[in-house]
Amino acid sequence: MDIQIEKKKGIQRRHLPYVIGGAVIVVLLAWVLFGRYSSSMTVDGDSLNVADVTFGKFNDFIRVNGQVQPISVVQVSPEESGIVQEKIVEEGATVKKGDILFRLSNSDLDIQILNSEAELAEKQNLLRNTQVTMQQDKLNNEMERVQLDIDIRRKERTFRQKERLYDEKLIPREEYISAKEDYELALRSHDLVLQRLEQDSVYRTIQMKQMEDDLANMRMNLSLIRDRKNKLEVRAPIDGELGLLDVELGQSIGTGAKAGQINDLSDYKIEAQIDEHYIDRVTRGLPGTFERQGMKFSVRVRKVFPEVREGRFRTELVFEGARPDNIRSGQTYYIDLQLGEPTESVMIPKGTFFQVTGGNWIFVLDKSGERAYRRNIRIGRQNPQYYEVMEGLEAGERVIVSGYEAFKDKDVLKIR
Repeated sequence: MDIQIEKKKGIQRRHLPYVIGGAVIVVLLAWVLFGRYSSSMTVDGDSLNVADVTFGKFNDFIRVNGQVQPISVVQVSPEESGIVQEKIVEEGATVKKGDILFRLSNSDLDIQILNSEAELAEKQNLLRNTQVTMQQDKLNNEMERVQLDIDIRRKERTFRQKERLYDEKLIPREEYISAKEDYELALRSHDLVLQRLEQDSVYRTIQMKQMEDDLANMRMNLSLIRDRKNKLEVRAPIDGELGLLDVELGQSIGTGAKAGQINDLSDYKIEAQIDEHYIDRVTRGLPGTFERQGMKFSVRVRKVFPEVREGRFRTELVFEGARPDNIRSGQTYYIDLQLGEPTESVMIPKGTFFQVTGGNWIFVLDKSGERAYRRNIRIGRQNPQYYEVMEGLEAGERVIVSGYEAFKDKDVLKIR
């Protein structure tokens, strides 16, 4: 008897290849039909900022803000240490060169002056006593020389008399020889005394010169110490404005310590911080302009500091020609700094899209204005108003320059 086999219901193993193939076909059809617009997004046209791509003169400049500063600042430092005894002027006062700013006291310096004065007086007394002694010695030497001259004349006269008597055979030879020897001895003694007197005179002259030099040095030393005393009055080194005076009564200040500063108001400069992106392009002599009180003023870069701090570097600019009226330290000027000559270029207005794209791509509207497509571009220079487009756009096209945060990962925008 035959047994009837019941057919199994549901998907059998042999059916799996057909099921998988069908699923793949469905996915492919869905991708073909809908994948083209899978990265699109509908946006409100009123929320977009649309700008025209133009071709024209691109001005290569940057706008920087600078602070007005005095043309130079001179530090105030005492040349002598001491204790602040009196403040004459306050910060912000206008001073002239030589005006006293504050006074110091220094008891050690006073003692040095007293000691130097006493030493000088002692040296002066010694010099006077020496001069008196030397004058007396000189008179005694002169008296001795006079006596020797007289003695020589006497012995010469005796010798001549003895010589005549000896020639006439009236005196013995021994008496004649003795008179001759006395005369010759007197001559030699006279020569020796003259040599001694001459040496004494030279010695006295040298000694006097040395003592006078010592005395002059002591006077100079005393004068220098008194000058140091005068330097306890700290004075303004230049005409200007006392911008800082960091001293208090009773405060001890050392030699050379920074006590204040004077601003030279004979002219002004502008200090500006510039983004390090431009450090290779900002050089000495670059021109710039700014507007103030309805007028345009010219400046030029005088100094570029190479050190970069927090992504910025410092520059100094000076005025060319006229200065604004009522210019004051601390004022802020917005300067257009010219980096190069104007050139004819494709340009787009600056916008917040750059923060997302970095200037590598942008949304470009089609002719209908109903869709915008993502397109790669290359941006070159920029100024406060425009980006210079090197590749990817043509004049007459329209682009979206507002922010892309809401659709930065989309390729197509549908604009309603």
